[in-house]
Amino acid sequence: MSSSDPAGRFEQRLFIAAKPADVFACFFDHAALQVWWQVTHAVVTPVPFGVYAIEWAPTNYRDDLLGPLGGVFHGTVVDVRPGQQFLVADCWWVPPEGDALGPMALHVSCQPEGTGCRLVVRQDGYEPSPRWRRYYAVASRGWTESAMFPPAAYGSNNAGTAMSLRR
Repeated sequence: MSSSDPAGRFEQRLFIAAKPADVFACFFDHAALQVWWQVTHAVVTPVPFGVYAIEWAPTNYRDDLLGPLGGVFHGTVVDVRPGQQFLVADCWWVPPEGDALGPMALHVSCQPEGTGCRLVVRQDGYEPSPRWRRYYAVASRGWTESAMFPPAAYGSNNAGTAMSLRR
């Protein structure tokens, strides 16, 4: 389930057939982020005041309001509960062209549910402008279209396979 709130929040909820600690670990693993989000670089540090920075190559596609997608998303990790959740504050998306969008916050929660994990990803931050509305629409679509979770190099799954997910 995905939602984009006109008051400045984006939230995505997914069930993933993996242990919460394994899902959490993927957010701080460069190789997993390369496969899952197609990042080119990542400096992700799961400690308070750690860096959370990921970079994508610019896309050939050019959005009417945002320009080419890609660029850098960065912020400061301010709260970490290993294996369960983390919060990144003072986040900014710096697109390949145009002005940065921010500040915003990123909250990720990985909680046990049945035989797997309920992943909740939320971004807060907003300015009443067409660019912000478009940013959240693109982020929402990106999560919805993400049919594959990070490589299952964690837990009992084999490396290179996908963890099972459903909305």
